[in-house]
Amino acid sequence: MTEFDGKITDFRGLLHPLNRRRFLQGASALAGAAAVGAANAPAPAYADDKVLNLLSWPGHGDPAFVKPFEDKYGVKVVAKEYVGGEPMLALMNQSPPGSFDVVLADAEYIHMLQEGGFIDKMNPADYPLADYWPEFQHFPPHWVGEDLYSVMIRFGYLGIAYRTDVLSAQDVESYKVLWDEKIKGKVGFFDWYLPTMGCLSLYDGNSKPFDISADAFDKLKKTMFSLKPQASGFYSMADQFSMLTNGTAAAIPGIGDWVVLLLQKNGVPVSATVPKEGGIQWTESMSIVSSSTKKDLAKAFIQYASSPEGQARSAILPAYWASIPNKKGWEVLNKEHPADAKALRLTFDERNVMDEYKDGKIHIRQTPVQQSIEDWNDAWSEFKAM
Repeated sequence: MTEFDGKITDFRGLLHPLNRRRFLQGASALAGAAAVGAANAPAPAYADDKVLNLLSWPGHGDPAFVKPFEDKYGVKVVAKEYVGGEPMLALMNQSPPGSFDVVLADAEYIHMLQEGGFIDKMNPADYPLADYWPEFQHFPPHWVGEDLYSVMIRFGYLGIAYRTDVLSAQDVESYKVLWDEKIKGKVGFFDWYLPTMGCLSLYDGNSKPFDISADAFDKLKKTMFSLKPQASGFYSMADQFSMLTNGTAAAIPGIGDWVVLLLQKNGVPVSATVPKEGGIQWTESMSIVSSSTKKDLAKAFIQYASSPEGQARSAILPAYWASIPNKKGWEVLNKEHPADAKALRLTFDERNVMDEYKDGKIHIRQTPVQQSIEDWNDAWSEFKAM
């Protein structure tokens, strides 16, 4: 088994082999369904050596995170943002070489980027992996054999986010609550197939939620389709915050603390939980883009992002909060922002996020194993069109 000792999915043999041609074909095919298409591809990278071009989920170019790095190196971090793994793949495929220096990607896409020849092998000794929690020092999706291709920056758990003035903690102990009559028409969905389908796969009893047979996939589709009468809508990343705030959505599967913690700070009656069937871990990781002309600067940026200071700042990123893997980052956060560390459950003297692994409830998010990405995306599109 992996270092997780059976508590979460064993990744050996579960990731699709993928050559560059298949990557290019797949990214091209997915571009039409992506939230960001070819028409929005970025211009070529700035010629100025004092600019670091970052491709990332929203918010990672915020001065609250990048300013110490910019000040130290006398550079400007320019971020191109995407939402969802397939838009990221499309941008990497369609952008001119040199457009990006660093890519922050979900861990389940790292092997695709590596097989496509889009990211460089990294020297583990260049990064503070020894300061990471043991579970994350040799995180399987980041490695090909003994070669490292990405460094974990942030992570979190996906289960159910819900309005506490509508549902109780007891109500949300199981994903079964999603079919409850009292939230009919008030179940929202993040408009990306992987988070919701992963959680519903766990509800169906699949111990490896993304590695399922054809029969199990058919059952998953039926489970998902049966939720259509409950649906309030399919939301962008930003819309999830507003729909939970105004009560249009009383529950959203496939999301978690990354949404509710910021809403709680604003007094919105919401919470998040990992139901008894289990939850999905999302993981954001940074890699050096192979076509970058500023690889030393790219390496320095990832070193900063994985350092105690960078980790503490990343945990409370204004766009959305997250757990961090560096224990020394926990120490900085507890010293400088103790209330935030407590809210994030990144404390040492009480139950914290790492205890979730001991419960055996957390499964690392993957792309589909026995089906294609297109198969799952097609099922999601069919669900939305019902």
